[in-house]
Amino acid sequence: MATNANWTVVFEDKAIIKNHAEGASEGVGYIISDDSFWNQSKFSNIWAIQSGTAISSDEVEYRDDTPHSTFADANIGDISQFSTKWDAAHLTQLQANWDEDVQYTTDAEGNVTSTESEADQITRKGARPTSYSS
Repeated sequence: MATNANWTVVFEDKAIIKNHAEGASEGVGYIISDDSFWNQSKFSNIWAIQSGTAISSDEVEYRDDTPHSTFADANIGDISQFSTKWDAAHLTQLQANWDEDVQYTTDAEGNVTSTESEADQITRKGARPTSYSS
C-alpha cells in the first residue's frame, strides 16, 4: 500500500481517513456505519484505497489476487463518494465539540451556578458550524 495518501479508505473497518496534510488534525478517520454504502457491488473485492499518492500504480488493493490498480482503473467512481461521507461525519464532530464547549461557574461545593448562553458562546467562539467541505 502506498504511503502519504490524501485519503485512505479501509473497507474491512468501514473507515475513511483524511491525511493531516489535507487539513485534518493528525490524520482524522471516521467509521462510517452505512452498510448500504459499503455493500455496493463495485466494492465487493476491494480491501483498501489510498487516493492522492505519488505512486499511481498502488492506489487500490483487492481482497483476492487481483493486482493492485490505480483508482481510475478500478472503475469505482471518484474519491468524492468517500470525502462526502467523511465531511458529514466531521461536521457532526465539529458540532458536538461546539455544543460541549460551554463555560460555566460553580459554587464552593462544585455545584453549577450558571452556564454560558448560546449568544455568549457565539461571541466567544463564533457560530456553530453548519457545513464542512474538504
